[in-house]
Amino acid sequence: MIVLEFKAKGKTTQYAAIDEAIRTAQFVRNKVIRHWMDNRGVGQKELYRYNTKLRAEFQFVKALNSHACQVAVERAYSAIARFYSNCKKAIPGKKGYPTFKKNCRSLEYKTSGWSLSATRKQITFTDKKGIGKLKLKGTWDLNYYQLEQIKRVRLVRRADGYYVQFLVSAENKVDINPTGKTIGLDVGLKEFYTDSNGHTEANPRFYRTGEKRLRFRQRRVSRKKKGSANRKKAINRLGRVHLRISRQREEHAKRLARCVIQSNDLVAYEDLRIRNLVKNHCLAKSINDAGWYQFRKWLEYFGVKFGKITIAVNPSYTSQKCSSCGTLVKKSLSMRTHICQCGFVLDRDWNAAINILKSALSTTGHVGTWVINPNALGDSTSTLIGEILLKQVGSMNKESPHL
Repeated sequence: MIVLEFKAKGKTTQYAAIDEAIRTAQFVRNKVIRHWMDNRGVGQKELYRYNTKLRAEFQFVKALNSHACQVAVERAYSAIARFYSNCKKAIPGKKGYPTFKKNCRSLEYKTSGWSLSATRKQITFTDKKGIGKLKLKGTWDLNYYQLEQIKRVRLVRRADGYYVQFLVSAENKVDINPTGKTIGLDVGLKEFYTDSNGHTEANPRFYRTGEKRLRFRQRRVSRKKKGSANRKKAINRLGRVHLRISRQREEHAKRLARCVIQSNDLVAYEDLRIRNLVKNHCLAKSINDAGWYQFRKWLEYFGVKFGKITIAVNPSYTSQKCSSCGTLVKKSLSMRTHICQCGFVLDRDWNAAINILKSALSTTGHVGTWVINPNALGDSTSTLIGEILLKQVGSMNKESPHL
């Protein structure tokens, strides 16, 4: 599966119609969640039947394409199923009880409710919401694919406009020659990563760099009267700054991951739990700014695409163990040099990267077909609530550029 993304160009009235359609899908999802709360134990089929009742009761729901309403039900049931799964697994902390959404930003159609023009450069939404024909701006060529290959179409609202995403059923694997190289990566805050060869990649710190502009835009928002049109404009400008930072971080992780995967046959990295790490309030901002999860996600994605091995190893003692003799040398975060009693002296992160590679090689034994950590990608579903299509299926092409 691959995802092709285009910028949608239309009139102001069309954008308002898209917003209305998104609110309708949100209404259906929230009503389904309410029905489940009042009738605990109902299944997905019962929720579909309740959706049919909503379409008969509310005219604005009936105006939305039936498949789009079904997707809203699927989103609700996905949250319910995830809650039951977490309870069954007895995970610590909150179990993710389904909640109501108040700011949905996407609307998804299946195989009906839309049609492409002969040139494949315009899309027309044929339900009664009044969206009409939108121009598609982008570099992808939809003429390369058959209409039967397009399984879903999604409308996404972002701070800088509206986007149309196409989920296409197509292969996304590339055969490249093996390099015969292996590498271990130790991510950090001082440097973005240090590999087992001693090479370091600088940490760009996009959020830290953009904080001055964010503070300026946030002050503009706080000065505007609540509920006014000027406040909405100020919020949109603030959202654009956040969107730019997130795109910079994502593009940086994508570029580095692609280079690393193409240059090596085996890539090892730490199996970090970011959710636990950010509980340290002194380092939470820096950890989130580094974007370790995005980097790992792209490593695993390109590993599948190019047929390379990616291994997530246990991070325990990788920084404390001596890569030469194996002795544990206790170090605080401020100690940046590894000094062992055996006389081995090396940079702390470099030493950790070597330990990560050794641990990975002891796990696999040899370089062969690609191996991926099944816990890294999460659920492989196309109905995760609040997510863009790029995050829906593990095998999707995630290289669609943000326009």
